[in-house]
Amino acid sequence: MSFKKQDIYSALETITAPGEGKSLIENNNVTNVVIFGDEVNVDVTISNPTLQAKKKIESEITKAIKTNISEKIEVKINLKVEKPVEKKDPNLIRGKEIPNIKNIIAVASGKGGVGKSTVTANTAISLAKMGFSVGVLDADVYGPSQHIMFDVEKERPLSVNVDGRSKMKPVENYGVKLLSLGFFTNPDQAVIWRGPMASKALNQLIFDAAWGELDFLLIDLPPGTGDVHLSIVQALPINGAVVVSTPQNIALADAKKGVAMFQQDSIKVPVLGIIENMAYFTPEELPENKYYIFGKDGAKNLAEDINTKFLGEVPLVQSIRESGDVGSPVALQEDTVLEEAFSNITKEMVAQLLERNKNLPPTEVVRITTMSGCSSVKK
Repeated sequence: MSFKKQDIYSALETITAPGEGKSLIENNNVTNVVIFGDEVNVDVTISNPTLQAKKKIESEITKAIKTNISEKIEVKINLKVEKPVEKKDPNLIRGKEIPNIKNIIAVASGKGGVGKSTVTANTAISLAKMGFSVGVLDADVYGPSQHIMFDVEKERPLSVNVDGRSKMKPVENYGVKLLSLGFFTNPDQAVIWRGPMASKALNQLIFDAAWGELDFLLIDLPPGTGDVHLSIVQALPINGAVVVSTPQNIALADAKKGVAMFQQDSIKVPVLGIIENMAYFTPEELPENKYYIFGKDGAKNLAEDINTKFLGEVPLVQSIRESGDVGSPVALQEDTVLEEAFSNITKEMVAQLLERNKNLPPTEVVRITTMSGCSSVKK
């Protein structure tokens, strides 16, 4: 009796790999075939670990060879089960470090409208005034505002060549490097993106940018706890997070959720502390007066309740809003109450970061898979 390897392969083309929808040959399940006279040894790898799948494939291989070639052939099957290689979703960000960036801090808020972006901009400027090299990534996909606050609304990132690759050069003002989706979107149009599209855009802003050497990269996150937040902790080893809130109970309830998100066992991004914005109202004509419109010490009490550092408070002053609107954050000013407030908050944040870096190992990126519309997060 004479037959060749090709005869065996042809016979096995009639068998479908379990759960694959292709033949054993098309799917490269048959890794080797060895012929010893009337004996055939077939090495097969499948991904289905069940006993039923194993017995079925063994039976079908034996039947196919005997039916298509000869009943006299003795068939021996060496079956191996291997876990299938995970198919990568190109829209998801894969975690890796950015070279030459020493510290990455996420600035978050559970609720919109609490001044998170204002705090981010002024903190970045305070860091720059202290002599640090600073960058800001505006990751607020649906409401970017940093390009307005830094007075670079009409600027566009240039393309530069870095090690043979074309990268975006961040726009720079006030000693801070900035990238924002606001540079690439029409200000009159709403950004209507699903999660994967937002993640892909952030991927480009993070890894296709020529940030250079930075002591700090601040990430201005959107409000809430959603796709963008998961994409960021998946993309980058965040050193720490700062949560911004106003003193009112509704904002505090959402801020607590924001802190809880970072503190999940599956994420474990250290929370450096909570900042209370709009802590009290001081009218221009009565600079010594304090009116606690939204409540008093709300964020401070929350920080104590959840054993998190209170980084400081910012008053509700008209000039903060006006300065942000014209692209000249109040932290640029010298020797003012507001400049001092942001300077003190920034110093406290840096102190907490140094403590965190001293006592904790580097934060790992998070691997995220999406199943049936729900996010499963795991280290």
